[in-house]
Amino acid sequence: MRNFTFHNPTKIIFGKGTIGALKREIPEGKKIMVVYGGGSIKHNGTYEEIMSALEGREVHEFSGVEPNPTYETLMQCVEQVKAKGCDFLIAAGGGSVIDGTKFIAAAALFDDDPWKIIQTFGSCVKQALPFASVLTLPATGSEMNSGSVITRAATKAKLPFNSSKVFPVFSVLDPLKTYTLPPRQVANGIVDAFVHISEQYLTQPAQASVQDRFAEGLLQTLIEEGPLALKDPEHYEVRANIMWCATMALNGLIGAGVPQDWSTHMIGHELTALYGLDHAVTLAIVLPSNLTLRKPSKLEKLAQFGRRVWNIKSGNDEHQATESIRLTREFFESLGVKTRLSDYNIGQEGIEKVVAQLKSHQMIKLGENGEVDLEMSRQILELCL
Repeated sequence: MRNFTFHNPTKIIFGKGTIGALKREIPEGKKIMVVYGGGSIKHNGTYEEIMSALEGREVHEFSGVEPNPTYETLMQCVEQVKAKGCDFLIAAGGGSVIDGTKFIAAAALFDDDPWKIIQTFGSCVKQALPFASVLTLPATGSEMNSGSVITRAATKAKLPFNSSKVFPVFSVLDPLKTYTLPPRQVANGIVDAFVHISEQYLTQPAQASVQDRFAEGLLQTLIEEGPLALKDPEHYEVRANIMWCATMALNGLIGAGVPQDWSTHMIGHELTALYGLDHAVTLAIVLPSNLTLRKPSKLEKLAQFGRRVWNIKSGNDEHQATESIRLTREFFESLGVKTRLSDYNIGQEGIEKVVAQLKSHQMIKLGENGEVDLEMSRQILELCL
């Protein structure tokens, strides 16, 4: 196991009817900006509960954060935060709203061109406004980490940043708020969490038994509970398990002390930026082909994945690794998430555009060993056709 420092300062408030905790958790006298997306929080009761908890406080609102939050929209909110003197933010929604709020929190106190936050992948962030999240869509784990992904619409650039300054102060997770999610979003959330775990688990052995067993348990939970969430949308325990699983998938715990990949995400980001595909869809497309092409360097962990997660007992490591990839693709498809570029009318020309974008964003040595160069990215994408 590698040396590591693990610190996660985000307080989690989990369970039914917990949005009222905003009242006690946010200090008196704060000027609050509630940030949300297209308005679904007004249909599922979240908005009403937030406003009830904040009764008597100075509260402002900003809506319209996109599923892939754009720099252009977020900068509008930054200006409003500054103009109104807000000093506490609430992100109400899924990972995109929370990611966007992280950028707003940092940009509102940044005294240079805010795009530099993205260009430096967050290394230039020295301070940020405090914020909380009220999660309505379990998927990204953004409610308990310090990462964010932002899109600049003008240049079709979708890039990540990370800073310890943008951990949420606290996050409220009420599984009841997931009952009304459309099946597509439920499926996407399951895929998103699954691939987050895979990016940290399906690398090279690090003799990190604790992290491996945690990761395997989370993957098994998604495999078991995911289909049930689609079949019975108002099964509380199923929804609760999926919500907590998605949070645990990317709060730093299973990634501590182990090599991490993230090449599937970087390639997927370009597909979203160019073609508007859902983030989870791009992950479902790229991961199986990525694992197939890089099977030789990931063989030991892929075989372990097959034995421990998919219960494959027969055959040698090669067989178990191959079967684990096949079953992973089948799992995504069983959730209604298609896993081929051709399913979305993207062909060879699209592949060349993605590779060009990867080059322009310096995504030229991806993966846990830096082996995913532009040519390998092209080969992975060709396997996705």
